[in-house]
Amino acid sequence: MKISNYRNLIIDMDGVLWRGNTALPGLEEFVATIRNTKTRMVLATNNSSSTVDQYISKLKRMGVHVNPEEILTSAQATSSYLYKIAPKRSRVFVIGGDGITNAIRDHEFVLTEDDPDYVVIGIDKKITWEKLNTAVMNIRAGAKFIGTNPDTTYPTENGIGVGNGAILAAVKAATGISPLVIGKPETPIYEQALQRLKSNSSDTLMIGDRLDTDILGAQRAGITTLLVLTGVTTLEMSKASVVQPDLVLTGLPDITSGLLAV
Repeated sequence: MKISNYRNLIIDMDGVLWRGNTALPGLEEFVATIRNTKTRMVLATNNSSSTVDQYISKLKRMGVHVNPEEILTSAQATSSYLYKIAPKRSRVFVIGGDGITNAIRDHEFVLTEDDPDYVVIGIDKKITWEKLNTAVMNIRAGAKFIGTNPDTTYPTENGIGVGNGAILAAVKAATGISPLVIGKPETPIYEQALQRLKSNSSDTLMIGDRLDTDILGAQRAGITTLLVLTGVTTLEMSKASVVQPDLVLTGLPDITSGLLAV
């Protein structure tokens, strides 16, 4: 496959553009090439902890400028999905950072710990027993259980850290109930990304670092896939997996070269 055949990109962020607060090599050149080749992109992340403005600021510190409509978080996807299915002013208990909390609030749901209709869980780096217990009690009482994303780990500057999937697993273990997951590898976030790109699955390329979310989800949506080895997946892991991407590259410089290839 030729990367230059694709002018619509869905790009993961953690492990693709950066690790923690450190930009990965070739980030500025990669985005500059996207602009120069008139390629469209949506940065679609399963990390629900930050707001769009926070992601824009983070990228700006790394020398990259993006527009709000070019960022799609699992928090936004979850809130948009809930807005479609839930009655107005539904009561929601949220575990997570600013990203998911603000996204739920923006759709005018009532945030509460008491008798919620929904329990929504995103990555929370300050997770406590009290938060988990409140979630479990409410789900056992009948609240619907929704997770922003299933990633059990995520890449940091110091190694592989605990992801939201581990939190969801703890709540599932205590309730016996599986969450409805909105982020990758489920289809809602891909559908929203394609809508923003005004593209279809056949002319879009997904670039990600996780086989079980980025790559698997894109394949389910009929989107061509590119695995980059700067995140949680090694070449050995990729070779051993039942999920096989269309292309595997080492990092952003290789993708940049592919975008420029005639």
